[in-house]
Amino acid sequence: MTSEEKIRSAFENKDWQEIKVTDSWQIFKIMAEFVDGFEKLAKIGPCVTIYGSARTAQTNKYYQLAEECGKLLTDRGYGVITGGGPGIMEAGNKGAHTNGGKSVGLNIELPFEQFHNKYIDHNKLLEFDYFFVRKVMFMKYSQGFVVLPGGFGTMDELFEALTLIQTGKIARFPIVLVGSDYWGGLIEWIKGTMLQKEHNIHEEDLNLFRLVDTAEEAAEHIFRFYNKYVLKPNF
Repeated sequence: MTSEEKIRSAFENKDWQEIKVTDSWQIFKIMAEFVDGFEKLAKIGPCVTIYGSARTAQTNKYYQLAEECGKLLTDRGYGVITGGGPGIMEAGNKGAHTNGGKSVGLNIELPFEQFHNKYIDHNKLLEFDYFFVRKVMFMKYSQGFVVLPGGFGTMDELFEALTLIQTGKIARFPIVLVGSDYWGGLIEWIKGTMLQKEHNIHEEDLNLFRLVDTAEEAAEHIFRFYNKYVLKPNF
């Protein structure tokens, strides 16, 4: 079905029985994804999510940074969660897997681009149809986010986390942006336009994330955040 056919189909008149049956089955499918995710991820232990683009080449410096982040995090006993695909996600899983740490992939089924990478532990790969279910899993089972350069999906996940923490819907956890060259312009816009010009956020909201340039700085920010808590990593 083409995009135009999908749009036309969405506006076709449907009888109540057809709507009810379709919606009911969709609810059960959503519930099944939640149940499967909760059951599997609850057993894994403290993990940090590494976000970034699926399109990043292995020769890119950010791929190498993500791989190093995965190694450093597992050195300290944290598992690594990614979106399960190629690019930055593959690099994060690779760093964890080759270092003997827990490597988790929350893969999303897409008509193009996304396929799970080979560095995910065979019993820690979950497949999702729904982005919103997958995002709940990231938020619920991550003790921190390391965010490398990415596209709309990476931005979506980053700002959802910031929104939930800012509004008190979830407890605060460390969020690290890696790469001043990539994130610097966005942060300047947030400060100059969102904060100072339009007053749409408070100044203390800028403390909800940290900008760094190395894998060591990213990992150390996570470790320092939890030094004052009784949270224990996976070993």
